[in-house]
Amino acid sequence: QVQLVESGGGLVQDGGSVTLSCAASGRPLGNFVVGWFRQAPGKGREFVAGINRSGGSRYAGDSVKGRFTISRDNANAVGLHMNGLKPEDTAVYYCAASINNVVFTTAVSYNYWGQGTQVTVSS
Repeated sequence: QVQLVESGGGLVQDGGSVTLSCAASGRPLGNFVVGWFRQAPGKGREFVAGINRSGGSRYAGDSVKGRFTISRDNANAVGLHMNGLKPEDTAVYYCAASINNVVFTTAVSYNYWGQGTQVTVSS
């Protein structure tokens, strides 16, 4: 079991930046593939970014490629660095951990989830 807690969300202006953090307890986050997902009101959960166990492979969803970066900050934390934010990035952002060996972009592939943190981008 691993417990995940997201932090760092809030209100940011169009074009601004914010960094989210996912902190783990129970087991080291380095034992898992980690993904960030987001869900806007009335929409499904969307893959944002993912990172493999070693941190050597990173992936970003098409809508955030070139603007968002995922990183392993330490053995128990993964960050999501978001630049060039747009109003359409407004959503609840979730951290998720997977026991798989590769990064999947589907939510069903992840075993553990945080409660989410709200990011609101004002125009």
